[in-house]
Amino acid sequence: MKLRELLAEVPVQEATACLDGDIRDICYNSRRVMPGDLFVAVEGMKSDGHRFIRDALERGAAAVLCQRRPEGDVPYVLTPDSRKALALVSAAFFGHPADKMCMVGVTGTNGKTTSTILIEHILEDCLGAKVGLVGTISNWIGGQELATERTTPESYDLQRLLAQMVSAGCQYGVMEVSSHALVLDRVEGIHFQAGLFTNLTQDHLDFHGTVESYAQAKARLFSRCDAGAVNLDDPWADFMMNQADCPVLGYSAEGRPEAALGAENVSLAADGVSFTARRGTERRAVSLHIPGRFSVSNALTAISAGLLLNIPLADCAAALEKSQGVKGRVELVPTPPDFTMVIDYAHTPDALEKVLKTMREVSRGRLVALFGCGGDRDATKRPIMGRIAAENADFSIVTSDNPRTEEPEKIIRDILAGMPADAPRQVICDRPAAIGWAIAHHQPGDVIVLAGKGHETYQEANGEKRHMDEREIVADYIKRNEEQII
Repeated sequence: MKLRELLAEVPVQEATACLDGDIRDICYNSRRVMPGDLFVAVEGMKSDGHRFIRDALERGAAAVLCQRRPEGDVPYVLTPDSRKALALVSAAFFGHPADKMCMVGVTGTNGKTTSTILIEHILEDCLGAKVGLVGTISNWIGGQELATERTTPESYDLQRLLAQMVSAGCQYGVMEVSSHALVLDRVEGIHFQAGLFTNLTQDHLDFHGTVESYAQAKARLFSRCDAGAVNLDDPWADFMMNQADCPVLGYSAEGRPEAALGAENVSLAADGVSFTARRGTERRAVSLHIPGRFSVSNALTAISAGLLLNIPLADCAAALEKSQGVKGRVELVPTPPDFTMVIDYAHTPDALEKVLKTMREVSRGRLVALFGCGGDRDATKRPIMGRIAAENADFSIVTSDNPRTEEPEKIIRDILAGMPADAPRQVICDRPAAIGWAIAHHQPGDVIVLAGKGHETYQEANGEKRHMDEREIVADYIKRNEEQII
């Protein structure tokens, strides 16, 4: 593709590169540059791509797209914002794939993964559509699952993924849209037919600084949508609606009369929830095989997406009843019948509180919380999560999550700082050992919540990811100690 064609939507301040030259590919990592590539110098979180322009040229880059004029005789294109330009040239390079699908974006602190999977199920069941999914757990392209490391990939990788979806025949693209992606312009150039907001609680303050900035980042989704839907039960709902540049549907699981979509007659059970969905004078029974009150909100998020895409309420309700649970979201793990164990991705204060309160409602004995906190992330939430566990669980097992480059013991000390000294607890730094201890010391009727890892099948420590699947740990421990446990 000609460089001029790639730059069609990019504001160009000046250029020394040949605009009619051919570009083989686009690269934002100088170590991966191949001869004929366009190297985009982006200011990153830890390093600045402008420092590696010379490296990229030595590897054969045909031109450099940057926001600061490079030194020396360099074939460059200068633009005010190279990160935004990366998204725009990537969209052009892959033929604007988002324009060839109906795009649905979901943002919020919690509930994004479950909501997007439920939306995908509604689209497939009601419309017979082929759906591409961009999510935390995995990416799906026409039925093929791909591993993922970020909630929303970098713009070039995202555009490549969307192009693969189009090639596979996907008519719809459903995305979890993180606040990072919105602030860092990873979704620049993508227009959504429907955008949805689930909730907002404390998270990512190491990046955003304040909750207000975090909320402003989430609200950016509604500047690139045809229509939106907002959870009216969330304290930030009015803010989101006031920021929206599109018509917004409000939904409520708590019976707010102003909601266009609501839930009535909510019933909770250990294996799921049921309720009546209300839209105007229409009423439809809904059953979802995921326990917890928040499952009602997630179901309404998915139904809202269906309604915004003109799918009847009755069809959305029927589709949800056929759906199964979501990996790592209040996921039941096979255990002997005298106790219950669930795996949940809860890694924020709000999510931990919600999952503990959810399982409290269906527990017959003690509620046990096994959890830790991630390293190299917002440290202010560690004592908060310690306090929440102490207040909502009968017993806590404090362990590691993904310590990354931090000392696990330091993270645990931060958690314990928020727990009363007399709170019943056990500290075991090694997570597999902690899970084994929880099983070995269970009491009849216990509900044990393994919080934080969810769908993840690894643990990241000392900058290295190692395989660790909690389902395998539980199954292996029970198999090796079957006589003592039963």
